[in-house]
Amino acid sequence: MPSHKPSPAQREFAKRLRNNLTDCERLIWRRLRNRQLSGYKFRRQHPFPPYVLDFYCAELRLVVELDGGQHYGDVGLEKDRLRTDYLERKGLRVLRFSNVDVLQNLEGVLAEIVCWIEARAPHPNPLPNGERGLD
Repeated sequence: MPSHKPSPAQREFAKRLRNNLTDCERLIWRRLRNRQLSGYKFRRQHPFPPYVLDFYCAELRLVVELDGGQHYGDVGLEKDRLRTDYLERKGLRVLRFSNVDVLQNLEGVLAEIVCWIEARAPHPNPLPNGERGLD
């Protein structure tokens, strides 16, 4: 079973990926970074052995993966299925989007991520016990 601590080689590989983002990764990263999306911190090209995750929010255990054309052949689809199954067994939730989605409908992609967050995450500023909003 792989260790959850990345090896020096994995850390170096992730660093190279961070320094060479695809256009789609760069586009969505501009909107995920610095807690811009619902106040949650995302990391890019985060090592999670044996994989490197495109974008990861540790607080939510949420993975956002962007899939280019190579992901849609039989081999790519099977690799993605195995990867998603592995990550979900480790308690992570994986949201996948195609590069085309990001390029043509970035706001829709971000809205889907926010919808997932709002449906599952605790409110960042909950009301104190016993207090309710106005009815």
